[in-house]
Amino acid sequence: MIGGGGMRRLRAVARKELLHIVRDPTTLFFALFIPVLELFLLGYAIDTNVRHVRTIVFDEARTQESRTLLQRFTNSEDFLIIGEVFTDRELVGALVSGRARIGIKVPEAYSRRVQSGRTGQVLILVDGSESSVAAEAVNVGNAIALSESLEQILQGRRMPVEARTRVLFNPDTRSANFFIPGLMVVLCQMMAIMLSANAIVREKERGTLEQLFMTPVRRGELVIGKLLPYLGLVLVEFAGIGFLMNTAFGVPVHGSFTTLMAIAFPFFLGMLGWGLAISTRAATRDASMQMSIGTVLPSIFLSGYVFPLDSMPRPFWLLSQILPTTWMIDAARGVILRGAGWADLWPHAAVLSGMAVASVAVSAVLFRKRLG
Repeated sequence: MIGGGGMRRLRAVARKELLHIVRDPTTLFFALFIPVLELFLLGYAIDTNVRHVRTIVFDEARTQESRTLLQRFTNSEDFLIIGEVFTDRELVGALVSGRARIGIKVPEAYSRRVQSGRTGQVLILVDGSESSVAAEAVNVGNAIALSESLEQILQGRRMPVEARTRVLFNPDTRSANFFIPGLMVVLCQMMAIMLSANAIVREKERGTLEQLFMTPVRRGELVIGKLLPYLGLVLVEFAGIGFLMNTAFGVPVHGSFTTLMAIAFPFFLGMLGWGLAISTRAATRDASMQMSIGTVLPSIFLSGYVFPLDSMPRPFWLLSQILPTTWMIDAARGVILRGAGWADLWPHAAVLSGMAVASVAVSAVLFRKRLG
C-alpha cells in the first residue's frame, strides 16, 4: 500500500512528467495528431475496391455495337475512359508511359461478326505493374463480355462476345515485381530525410554549429556542403538496392536504369530539403528521428505504393499529386516494369525538379531564419 507521503510524491513526479509533455510540442504531436492522421488516411483515402481506372480506347469498328459495348465499360464505374487513340502503337504507348492503366481495342470486324452470329472479340490490355488493378480489370472485363453475350442471346443470337485479356509488363502478377520498385523509393526517401535532418541537429547538440559560422564558410555553402555527400550516399544506396532487386529477387529491369537514376537525382535532393526543414524544428536527434518517420505515413498511403490512386476520393488524389513520392514510384515502376524511357517520363523529371528547387529553397530560408 502507498501511504499519504507516497501519494504526494507520486503526484509530484506525475505532474513533473506531464509538464515535460505539455512543454514538448513534438511529443504532443506524435501522441495526438499521428493517430488521428492514420484514422483519416485509412478511413477516407484508402479504398481497396478498384474504381475509375484510367482507360484508353482504340475503337476500330466505330459502330453502334462497339459504342454500346464501350458504354458498358463506362457504366461499370470500374473504368474511366480518358481518351481515344487510333493505332496499336499509341494504345501500348499510353500504357507504357503510365497515362492509362487499361487499354481497350475493339477490332474493325467486331460488328460484322456479332451480326452474323459469330464471336466478336474485344482486346483488353492491362497494366500489370499494379497487381490489384490487373486482377480487377480481368474480372470485370470478362463479366462485361458475358453480360453483353447474354443480352445478345436473349435477342436470339449465339454467344457473340469474348473478352481477350492480356496482362502486360507483369504477366505472372508477381507481388515482388509490384512492391519492390516502390519499396526501394520509400526506403531511400526515409534514409535521405533522416540523414540530412540528423546532420544539422548533431551540430546543434554538440554546439559546433555556431563555431562553423565563425569560419569564412557562408551559410548557403554550409548547407549545400552538408547535403551533397548525403545526396551521393543515397544515390549509391538506391543503385545498390536496384542491383539486389534484380539479382536476389528476380525483378527484371525492362528500361534504362540510367534514366531512373537521372529522375531520382532531383527526388532525393528534394527529400534532403525536407530533412533540412525538419532540422530547423527539431532540437535533438530523437525528435528529428520521430519527425522523419512521420513523413513516411503519407508516402506509403497516398503515393500509390500500396493502394491504387484512381480509387481515392478527389481531395486525397489531389494531395497525392503534390507528394514527390507519387511521381518517383510511378517513374520507378515505369522504368523497371513497363520499360518506359526518357520520352515517357520527362514530365516526372520536370515535376520532381521543380519540387526539389522549392523544397531546398524554402528549407534554406527557414534554416537561416532559425539561426538568425
